[in-house]
Amino acid sequence: MNDWQQRVLALSGMALSAAAVQQLARSGQVLHDTVTDTLINSVLNLEPESTLAVYGSLEAMRPGFNTLLQQMGNGTQKDLELTRYMVGMIHLSRRLLNDKKALAELGRQLEQVSRQYHEFSFERYRILQSLASIYRELISPLGQPIRINGNPTHLKNEANQHHIRALLLAGVRSAVLWQQVGGKRRHFLFSRKRMLDTAKQLLQSA
Repeated sequence: MNDWQQRVLALSGMALSAAAVQQLARSGQVLHDTVTDTLINSVLNLEPESTLAVYGSLEAMRPGFNTLLQQMGNGTQKDLELTRYMVGMIHLSRRLLNDKKALAELGRQLEQVSRQYHEFSFERYRILQSLASIYRELISPLGQPIRINGNPTHLKNEANQHHIRALLLAGVRSAVLWQQVGGKRRHFLFSRKRMLDTAKQLLQSA
């Protein structure tokens, strides 16, 4: 995978997290059941062999590529709420990368949850609960919290709250990855066509 493909893949991970958060907040469920598993794996795969290995496969990232294309294309399908969520993820990830203490603690806690997930096969709701707690304690305090809009009934549901925070943690994970593979904010201004072409290409390969 070349640099641009890796950057677009990480951006698609952020888009996938943002879309899943929005769906959950509005309807009480994530539309594709496999999306949550893809995103949990992206957080708990602590030693991936490649950028693609973070997400499992291009196929698993199809909804992320589609969301990114809608958000970055010239059409009228842009969703400002999703943009806001993604900007929030980038903001928190930058703060995280500058905070060595928080990074070290994050690594320690994720290792623990990764063991629960891979070795002891904890139920998914327990894993979501653990990831939500990590997000609340370590990531959220780093900067401006990401404010989630949606149906109050779904937002008050405790299981949904855990699920949303776990998805936000996955989004921050993708934002960190995006920066690690050379993603820069100026790319949104000066390299948009390059990113769109790459996203289309990856979607075709999926």
